[in-house]
Amino acid sequence: MSPPSRERKRDWVAWHEPYEDPASALSRRLRIVQGLLRDALDAAPPGPVRAISICAGRARDLLEVVAEHPRAPDVSARLVELDVANAGHARRSAAACGLTGIEVVAGDAGLSTVYDGAVPADVVLACGVFGNVPDADVHQTIGFLPAMCALRATVIWTRHRKPPDLTAAIRTWFIDAGFEEIAFVAPMDAWFGVGAHRLVGPTQPFARDERLFTFFR
Repeated sequence: MSPPSRERKRDWVAWHEPYEDPASALSRRLRIVQGLLRDALDAAPPGPVRAISICAGRARDLLEVVAEHPRAPDVSARLVELDVANAGHARRSAAACGLTGIEVVAGDAGLSTVYDGAVPADVVLACGVFGNVPDADVHQTIGFLPAMCALRATVIWTRHRKPPDLTAAIRTWFIDAGFEEIAFVAPMDAWFGVGAHRLVGPTQPFARDERLFTFFR
């Protein structure tokens, strides 16, 4: 999980260092995301399972779960990450885990074209995204998700709860877009929130060349 930017001023490789501390907030958030992903894979119907990770970073959230899950042979995934070093790390990790169905794309996750051929997905991860883009772009992205999702697909997302806390609005935007809430985890002693929503409303036609979001510099 990583928030890469089109024009970087941060070191997004070093950004991952807190994951090495199991007590860090990022590690805690990772474990929650992984638990929700396991639940989504457990609940997926028999047959192929398609996944997408938006701004995948090193993709520990998805790779560590799929590698140990009984449904691993059914899972194919497209992981999109702009930072080439992190994308390379994710690609090597997938290969080391023997996950042949994992495709890592070093590209702009904010442009819909990069998901062409990977939709509709049964699971979408949007972790490390919503806290690093303008509020209007969060709304725009959620509104586009029904075009990326299969019916009953699960979307797992994260957002910090620092003031102004946008998570209540995000949860409402998901409902408005045709999703039902599965879970929302907001520890009292941490700054992050993790949500999971299931698409129950109609899917939408997928369109290329749509700008979903642009990261803050």
